Amino acid sequence: MTKTPDTPAPCPGMGDIHHNNPEEPVEQLPRRVPELVVTCEPCVTQCDQSPHGPTTGPHHPDEESICSDSGLSGSPASSLELRKLSNASSAGLSPASSFEECEEDLMGYGECNSQTLTQDGGLFPGEPVTTDLWKKSKAMVNWSPPSVPVRKRSPWVQVVGHAGNFQTDSDGRLLKKYCECEQLCFLQLMSDRLRPFVPAYYGVTQREEQDYNLMDDLLADFDSPCIMDCKMGSRTYLEEELKKARECPQPRKDMYEKMIAVDPHAPTAEEQAQQAVLKTRYMQWRETLSSTATLGFRIEGIKKTDGTCNTNFKRTKYKDEVVQALEDFVDNNMLILKNYQQRLKELRIVLGNSDFFKAHEVVGSSLLFVHDQTGKAGIWMIDFGKTVPLPSPLSLDHRSPWAEGNREDGYLWGLDNFIDILTSMLPEK
Repeated sequence: MTKTPDTPAPCPGMGDIHHNNPEEPVEQLPRRVPELVVTCEPCVTQCDQSPHGPTTGPHHPDEESICSDSGLSGSPASSLELRKLSNASSAGLSPASSFEECEEDLMGYGECNSQTLTQDGGLFPGEPVTTDLWKKSKAMVNWSPPSVPVRKRSPWVQVVGHAGNFQTDSDGRLLKKYCECEQLCFLQLMSDRLRPFVPAYYGVTQREEQDYNLMDDLLADFDSPCIMDCKMGSRTYLEEELKKARECPQPRKDMYEKMIAVDPHAPTAEEQAQQAVLKTRYMQWRETLSSTATLGFRIEGIKKTDGTCNTNFKRTKYKDEVVQALEDFVDNNMLILKNYQQRLKELRIVLGNSDFFKAHEVVGSSLLFVHDQTGKAGIWMIDFGKTVPLPSPLSLDHRSPWAEGNREDGYLWGLDNFIDILTSMLPEK
């Protein structure tokens, strides 16, 4: 069965949004990272785990789904019934991301298929992909995009994450292993004000009996681009994952080894005796090392024009260290830096008016920064495998410090800090 969607609207240029009165920087709030305290014994029957000690094998039943971005145990949307994938195995970590715990941060998407923004941050009318359409077509749908002229493309590159979760298409589009949580997000985003800030989505396709979400390759219109992936927010794990860790603790030897490779003194006496740590404990500890805890975002990886890749940002924690990394990323090009600053200001305004953003807990999502030597630059929101709807009537301000139960994600707190840093790097007028 083949279905051809309407031709998407062209991507607007970087200068499509102009605001005469950009927002003032928001005062930073003191932050703290609560520690996970496990007070119960490992749950064997519910978790189907061996009672003979910490998990040691290569496969872990608590492993995240392929659409999970922060590498925590459990599905990012446990209440959703995920479409069954084929038995095609997911490859291990990219060699460039040994520190990252199976993060699926994509260093290469495509241009945004977007409607043009109005002055109030809205969208001109268009033909969105709707959830109703998908509900009517529950069977597998293979999208057959309309013929388009062949254009020059930059090679697609993945700097961090699961190798093998992505494939490229000959039409300048990207295939990412199917995740229903991410699919539902894209279906809503295609008709939301945020559409210009995410990859255009074309539905589900299949290749070699494997389901994929089909989206634009954001590198397609850049010439030898520089790429940076930044994880946004004050945490990269869902509250449901903490609850699962308490109910069914599963100490992991591989997490322990990752921890001592960075800091041999980090494990507690009990963890040292077991030579294993909980995955959630590892994740919370890891976030205290980076600017996730101090600034509400962290740099995951950078790929330069010459092809060199750097994912060694696990201890990049403070503003001066972030500034140094950003200066290297843009090669001190103030025009590119200004373009990035303006784009983030535009994103902040649209996020404030987005129905999607108001109704979701955005965890483990990244901002993809792309520029080339011509001065062209763009930023897009990517990775929605852990972005879940908020239970009614809960609402978030996305800036308040997180405390278990309030579900605050710190996304806008991180964005405020990012804009302030870029502003401080620009020469004064």
